[in-house]
Amino acid sequence: MWVRFFRRYSTHDLLLISLFSALGLAIKPIATPLVHLISAPLMIPGGSLAGGFYMMWLAMVVVVVPKFGSAFLIGIVQALAILVLGIMGSHGIISIISYSMPGLMVDLLALIVGRKLKIWTQILFVIVANLTGTGIVMITIMRLPFIPAMIALGTAAFSGIIGGLLSYWLIKKLNTFHLVTLKD
Repeated sequence: MWVRFFRRYSTHDLLLISLFSALGLAIKPIATPLVHLISAPLMIPGGSLAGGFYMMWLAMVVVVVPKFGSAFLIGIVQALAILVLGIMGSHGIISIISYSMPGLMVDLLALIVGRKLKIWTQILFVIVANLTGTGIVMITIMRLPFIPAMIALGTAAFSGIIGGLLSYWLIKKLNTFHLVTLKD
């Protein structure tokens, strides 16, 4: 079953997926402490505000590697790296769910809205990914009451907008410099 799943990806596709996975993990320890400077005094969960910056890689891969499962693979690779290396952002075994489900949701959404580079789809992809990740952590780890949960989800959506705009801009720049090829 897994062999059939991976046959649809070229070596180039898998390299891009691993690159985006690594970039998502690399930005997390940089973005999270900076965002905590803002979120901690406001008592907003930092992950929901910083999430747009590391969920944007899921939105980018859906356009650059336009095959079902590419965003899900990023989540799986990141979850396994978090678990094996024990780096920042680990929630133990729940990391497998909290990292892979946003990718799966982005892949499912891409089936509905398509995988073409559009600013509104990039924003929507990152919002959905960040809401999914924030929701999973809120339910399984934080167990926030209703009002703080709604604030965290609102913050996650706002961060998703910023991440979506940034991912759109980055893909345009990468395409301009011929570092990625957008498939029509």
